[in-house]
Amino acid sequence: MKKYLIAFLLSFVGVVNFYAQEVTYSISAPNSTVEGAQIQLRYVLRVTGDAGKVDLPVLDENELDGFVVLYGPAYSVSQSMRTINGQTTSEGNWTFTYTLTANKQGTFTFPPTTIKVNGKTYTSNTSTIKVLPPDKDAQTTNGKPTQETTSTSTSKNISPNDAFIRAIFSKKKGMEQEAYVVTFRLYSVLSIRQLDKIQFPEFEGFMVEDLDIPESLQGRLENYNGKNYVTYNLRKMLIFPQRSGKMTIPSGSIDIVFYVKSGQIIMDPFWGPQEGMTDVKRTLKTKPETMDISPYPADGKPLGFSGAVGSFDFEPTISKTDVVANDGITITLKIKGTGNMKLIKNPEIQFPTEFETYDAKVTNDLKVTENGLSGTRTIEYLFIPRYPGKYTIPPINFTYYDTKAKEYKTLSSEEYTINVAKDPNASATNSGTSYSSQREVQIDQDIRYLKTDDYDFRDTEDFLFGSAKYILLYYLAPLLIFVALAIYYRKRIKANADVVRMRTKKANKVASKRLKLAKKYLAAHNKDSFYEEVLRAVWGYLSDKLVIPVADLNRENIETELTGYGVDESLIKQFISILDTCEFARYAPSESDEAMDRTYAETVDAIGKMENVIKK
Repeated sequence: MKKYLIAFLLSFVGVVNFYAQEVTYSISAPNSTVEGAQIQLRYVLRVTGDAGKVDLPVLDENELDGFVVLYGPAYSVSQSMRTINGQTTSEGNWTFTYTLTANKQGTFTFPPTTIKVNGKTYTSNTSTIKVLPPDKDAQTTNGKPTQETTSTSTSKNISPNDAFIRAIFSKKKGMEQEAYVVTFRLYSVLSIRQLDKIQFPEFEGFMVEDLDIPESLQGRLENYNGKNYVTYNLRKMLIFPQRSGKMTIPSGSIDIVFYVKSGQIIMDPFWGPQEGMTDVKRTLKTKPETMDISPYPADGKPLGFSGAVGSFDFEPTISKTDVVANDGITITLKIKGTGNMKLIKNPEIQFPTEFETYDAKVTNDLKVTENGLSGTRTIEYLFIPRYPGKYTIPPINFTYYDTKAKEYKTLSSEEYTINVAKDPNASATNSGTSYSSQREVQIDQDIRYLKTDDYDFRDTEDFLFGSAKYILLYYLAPLLIFVALAIYYRKRIKANADVVRMRTKKANKVASKRLKLAKKYLAAHNKDSFYEEVLRAVWGYLSDKLVIPVADLNRENIETELTGYGVDESLIKQFISILDTCEFARYAPSESDEAMDRTYAETVDAIGKMENVIKK
């Protein structure tokens, strides 16, 4: 009895699944066509389970702007059934086809239609189509243009008008650090067999981010210079120029195998004489393009501006303001918006000297859009107050150039007041033991016992005590040595206390050590470590030479200070150029060894020249 019950339940599940119904109803249409050409508009119904009665869809021609219905709907039906693990499912596909002709140019939307399945109504989606003007050389059928374009290309000669590549820029004139879209697009009226060896140009002086495009090439019709082409986007990218001036992007190339006429007649057993076709490989190149990039506007440029360009919001928060000494506090800065997000420098925070601070933790949650990098950049500063008291952190400023408003904007946090209570676990004399690392000095004051061994004392003829030799050895010589040592150590202490002199004196030595390490990275072709070490060497050298903390250095005060020392303008520009090159090379595509050699040589030359100018 139990066996029959199980069999009945299984068969019941199969029947229920057979009659379970899932319905999808969608539109299928081309994305582009040519005025006067015919296209097919399809509405596709898919039903899983029993479809029952299916009514024909109704297309309202009054809503069909830009097209005329020639005939339809013609429909076809296909059904299938399968059984898996005792479960039977059926699926039916209904395709309703309308034949249309485009009667004017423009961009149009195909309206949705409704259909009834088992008395229930379903509505399709919509679709957009672009109608292009007829090709000036288009073939005609019954006096009407088609989408086909005449071609003069043969196996011996591929016409440059039949296939080429363009580098398309969203704009070629703008501002430094602004986002620009570059699309490498293939135009062709020929059949393409294969794409080989794509070499895109290097964007030296730009930060580059790739935009997503479909992995498989999807052709679209485009009318260019009066001719209709099937186009394919090979690469789409977002670029950020890192300097101003005329910037040239060199040529890129691609090897393509075309399927073209061979120029020979072959005999087909069924169709008779036919023109033969063959594969031909050709290399297509893009034209070099030049962009005109202007610098940041000088009027109204704030001192705290660090190169952020775009449209942003600033959200600062602090974890707590009432703590005990040695407790950690976190200030979180969230920069949201769209622009050159990866190149934004961290806003500076003026912490009290009694706080122990750590390097900022930066997290990027970004996506690449055609307007720039969009998302959130989160910067977390951890710091620890080591002593009790009441402290103030001034407002934190974030300054950027708004590309929409065409002006500089500064967003600020509130002023934070930190109340620090005494740490109950700290010693009475030192509440910040882990920070100051101070220890009480212990002195060994043990008294050594005198030895009482018997000695043989002998009288000598030469009595030393009280003699001139005794006075010289025991009084005058130690005094002279003490005076000499005192003078020497006083000079040394004075020299060590002169921090400015010591830093400037050792600046070249410290920079040379860093450049030696950079040269090792250069020999190992380690681009990122090379540019980072050169950058440290230059920033450190200028910091020591000008006696300005690295955190307070920027391009503006470097120029001002060096000019005050009488440094030549060309040498100042050489240092700024080295800083820019190293900063931008870390984000730009791979630099050649020649470029790295040039940067190293320029850095050594610049520091050598500076040593001859500032000799203190």
